[in-house]
Amino acid sequence: MSVHLLHTARVHCEAFDRLRDSIAPGVEIVHHVHEHWLDRARDGKGGDLWTEIDSHLRQIEGPVLCTCSTIGPMAEAAGALRIDLPMMQAAAQLGGRALLVYCLDSTVEPSRLLLQRAIEEAGTEQDIEYLSLSHLWPIFEAGEVNQFALEIAKSVEEVLLEIHEITVVVLAQVSMAGAAEKLTHVKPPVLSSPKLALETLLALGAAKVS
Repeated sequence: MSVHLLHTARVHCEAFDRLRDSIAPGVEIVHHVHEHWLDRARDGKGGDLWTEIDSHLRQIEGPVLCTCSTIGPMAEAAGALRIDLPMMQAAAQLGGRALLVYCLDSTVEPSRLLLQRAIEEAGTEQDIEYLSLSHLWPIFEAGEVNQFALEIAKSVEEVLLEIHEITVVVLAQVSMAGAAEKLTHVKPPVLSSPKLALETLLALGAAKVS
């Protein structure tokens, strides 16, 4: 069985290959990297970006996972699974007060709308707090992945000390997943998207095969 992953950052290829090896080593992952799509979506000059994404996905046979939260709505409209959908669904089930953490301003609106959609579909009640860490994004762009995760974890810890009612922490971007490993000691669950999304994609792929 093979599945397809659509990325806007090449660094995610290796990370998802490692994740695949840990949960489904027999599955082939085909990576599609379009780094310029994120730039176009962020600067508002995408023009016919949705048409381009749609055209690309139509050429792919099999389930597709879009790992970019910013272009997620466009990829979903074209038939792909959004990286953050299973995570948002899991967060919505917990109710209470969610802390939505993001490092790209272009991510917050699609993430907010998706979480609210998940809350409505789950029939739960959940308030959303927001934590912008956009000042940390240059660290990721510089390739300092571990430092990026450390800084995110530090910032989340500081907020949790101030707001005790948080019931779940949601790391909005796939690039932030490393921070979850550094926050296992905190009380509310910290959700990141890669594992939940890849497991969902594999289930979709298995369903089509059968």
